[in-house]
Amino acid sequence: MRTSSNPIFRNLPQQQRGGYAGFGTPPAGAGQFDQYGQPYPQQPYQPYQQVPATRPMTIDDVVTKTGITLGVVTVMAIISYALTAMNSALAGPLAGIGALVAFVLVMVASFGGKQDNPALVLSYAAFEGLFLGAISFVFTNVQFRGVGGGGLIAQAVLGTFGVFFGMLVVYKTGAIRVTPRFTRMVVAAIIGVVVLMLGNLVASFFHAGGLGLRDGGPMSIVFSLIVIGIAAFSFLLDFDAADQLIRAGAPERAAWRVALGLTVTLVWLYLEILRLLSYLQRN
Repeated sequence: MRTSSNPIFRNLPQQQRGGYAGFGTPPAGAGQFDQYGQPYPQQPYQPYQQVPATRPMTIDDVVTKTGITLGVVTVMAIISYALTAMNSALAGPLAGIGALVAFVLVMVASFGGKQDNPALVLSYAAFEGLFLGAISFVFTNVQFRGVGGGGLIAQAVLGTFGVFFGMLVVYKTGAIRVTPRFTRMVVAAIIGVVVLMLGNLVASFFHAGGLGLRDGGPMSIVFSLIVIGIAAFSFLLDFDAADQLIRAGAPERAAWRVALGLTVTLVWLYLEILRLLSYLQRN
């Protein structure tokens, strides 16, 4: 089974094959005799009654849970943006706290096996919203003194969902097939981008602008376009992972896992598009 580049979708459930051990066997004591040679009285055999399982996940569950998660992100982002607009000194604390707590919650969900926990998913959405609202204010209002700020955010949102629905069409039509080789290529590209970002961050401590990947110059624009492309291809892996969950008969709660994974990718894409628009606005 393929593994998504998104850590939320790892450890997907396999379809179970075969029945339970001992299913359909006679009860203990059947066919045995007592000390007088008389057979034990046998109770009528009652077949094993399987406890009804939770109903399987459907695409409607995915849409509903993803919509709820994105709704929480949006509401908290609006609140965070409004607070920072009234007091710009709050931008740093809100962005820092939101990013840190959201990152911790994603790590707990990914490596603690709690991706299906709705409370954890919605908590992540709330803190991610705090971060997005504050960082959007920084990108649009602080850097450009409010010029075109609202327009940049609207363009970034439209661009994000445009890419999302475009890749959904690509996936549904089979224009690009998610194969193991394709998965390895996307994962390798993500790792490469993360390494470059970390290298640029470390270099910025010793040289202004670091490696030039985030200083707003031509190289920064090219790098942002590459990252946007990788994020877009990541959607294909996420869609495929969601399909696997549905085909495997995963329980209804697994829709929260899909919602969390898609939200992580959407946030990543939005931030990179907003960053690219800020570079173009600056130039």
